[in-house]
Amino acid sequence: MSTFSPLQRDEVSEGNQAIFDNLEKALGFVPNLYATYAHSTNALANYLNFTNAKTSLSAKQKEVVNLVVSQVNNCEYCLAAHTAIGKMNGFTDSQIIELRSGKASFDSKLDALAKLAQNITEKRGATDEEVVNNFLKSGWTKENLIDAIVLVGDKTISNYIHSTTKVPVDFPAAQPLEATV
Repeated sequence: MSTFSPLQRDEVSEGNQAIFDNLEKALGFVPNLYATYAHSTNALANYLNFTNAKTSLSAKQKEVVNLVVSQVNNCEYCLAAHTAIGKMNGFTDSQIIELRSGKASFDSKLDALAKLAQNITEKRGATDEEVVNNFLKSGWTKENLIDAIVLVGDKTISNYIHSTTKVPVDFPAAQPLEATV
C-alpha cells in the first residue's frame, strides 16, 4: 500500500500550481504521477522540461521506447498511460502488445528501436554490441542512439517513481502482457 497520495493544487508550491493549471488546460486533468512529482518543489518542472526536450525521435518512435521500458520495468502506471498515448500516435492494440514484448514485426526500423530499448533497459546500459550494430544498420543514426538512451533514462525515472510511491493509476489499465502471449 502506498504512503503517497497525489497532491491537489492547493497542496503544492506556487510554481507547481502554475504547472497544474497548464496540465489541466492541455490534458483536462493532472495525471496522478505528475501530481506525485509535485511533492518536490522542483522535480515536476525539471521532469517536464526533460521529457519535453527536443529529440531526434518522433512522438511515435518515443512511444516505442516508452512502452518497452515500462514493460521491462513492470510499471503499471506508465504502461497504462503509454498504451493510451501509443493509440493516439497511431499504434493498434496488437502493435502495442508486440512493442511491449520488445519487437515490431510490422516495421523493421521500429523493431530495431524496440530491441535496443529492451536490451538497454534489461542490461542497465551494458548494451549488447550486436543490438547496437543492428540498430545502426536499420537506418538509425548515432544521434538517434544517444536520444534513445536518454529516453530510456527519462522513462525509467517515472517507472521508479510509480514503483516506489504506487499512486493510483488514472488511465485505463493496460492489458497484462502474459494474457496476450
